[in-house]
Amino acid sequence: MTYLNLMNNILRRLREEETTSVTSTTYVKMVGDFINDAKKIVEEATDWSALRDTLVVTTAASDNSYSLTGSSDNVKVMSVLNDTKNCFMHYQTKDWFNEQIYLVNESEGAPLYYTYNGLDTNGDTEVLVSPKPDGVYSLRFNVIKRQADLSTDTDALLVPAMPVVHLAVALLARERGETGGTSTAEYFAIADKFLSDAIAIDAAKHPEEMIFRTI
Repeated sequence: MTYLNLMNNILRRLREEETTSVTSTTYVKMVGDFINDAKKIVEEATDWSALRDTLVVTTAASDNSYSLTGSSDNVKVMSVLNDTKNCFMHYQTKDWFNEQIYLVNESEGAPLYYTYNGLDTNGDTEVLVSPKPDGVYSLRFNVIKRQADLSTDTDALLVPAMPVVHLAVALLARERGETGGTSTAEYFAIADKFLSDAIAIDAAKHPEEMIFRTI
């Protein structure tokens, strides 16, 4: 569903006139702010299939710091593979990395571990890898990458639309103070029902993630 479709879907539920642009009036722009608020809440609710992506990092010799380009600061790493060596990489703490870098002075080799290292100048997540690469390796970061705010008429929503629609309606109904028959609490209950149903449907695509395993 496009941003404009979302906007008009919500405006009709609020008994407002439809719009031809998501920036046509100040009120429409405010509705857009609440749509993006609702989108963020829905995105954070679970690891949606639609937000799953793979970011490929190509290493260089003697460089252990890399940016996950396009990830921003709101990314969740699900797994990491050293595609060149055909093995999984594992998370380690920053203290462990400090020990390897400054105390042990480990030798260079194929990267087997990673940790987070803040943000780069573009606001993307940075990672450190260990051992420090001794050449070129292709590292595949399988991530949950949240979508940027919707801003143009044709921007397409990635997560399920109905939870976003009904949560935005609930937020807007609370903001205006009246809803024409349905209480704000009822709107939030409806939104929660749509969200829980959408999560259940999406979770069924990844049943292995719902099983608790001890190591």
